[in-house]
Amino acid sequence: MSALHLDWQAVLTGQPAHWLLSGLGMTLSLTLWGGLLAMVIATLLLALRLSGTRWLSLPAQIYVLAFRNTPLAVQLLAWYFGGLSCLPDNWREWLNNEPHLGPLALPTPEVLVGIWALALFSAAFLAEDLRAGVGGVPKGQLEAARSQGFSYVQALRYVVLPQALRHAWQPLIGQWLNLMKNSSLTMSIAVAELMYQTNQVESFNLHSIESYAVASAIYLLLGVGMSLLLQTCGQRLFAERTTHAR
Repeated sequence: MSALHLDWQAVLTGQPAHWLLSGLGMTLSLTLWGGLLAMVIATLLLALRLSGTRWLSLPAQIYVLAFRNTPLAVQLLAWYFGGLSCLPDNWREWLNNEPHLGPLALPTPEVLVGIWALALFSAAFLAEDLRAGVGGVPKGQLEAARSQGFSYVQALRYVVLPQALRHAWQPLIGQWLNLMKNSSLTMSIAVAELMYQTNQVESFNLHSIESYAVASAIYLLLGVGMSLLLQTCGQRLFAERTTHAR
């Protein structure tokens, strides 16, 4: 049996290296914008769940149930092939012709759908983690804030949510990491993220082991880096809040 010879230069130099860097940049973009949008949606879902009004909380419960129990791959394809086709013709034409919002250039429809699907999927999990964090906040906190003249939204924003974030920070980090890893599924709708570009490298030079080993190492380093960054942000954020409280 012949010995296995690995050629790392075939992956780490030239056009393959350019493809991998481009894919990494797209993965970071999907993670950042998808995560930020997911946090906004999750906060809205949390507010609905805590409203105490059934006709507000029930839609949020149904949303969480539906998105947590259907595969992300199915949701991506549904939004891409079904969601885009439901848009008016002039909207689809605008999206397919290098869309702009004033001076801001928008990404391709595939990337927009990828961000949208990742955000909606991740928001269902983030909302539940935040709700669990709220469970660690004494119920009297909300009532006390309302008695001091805070509106319901103000009480959530300034009193309940900051404390809930402290309790839920570790699970939230886990969901951000999951979102980053789940971004690899957007290759199914032709988003040129890291796994899409890795497949392109493998098809280009047939160095399968090297290509997927490098991609795995990049995902590992990216995950560790994100985890350390978010841990540091949490420590500083909550340390500052503790100092102000004193």
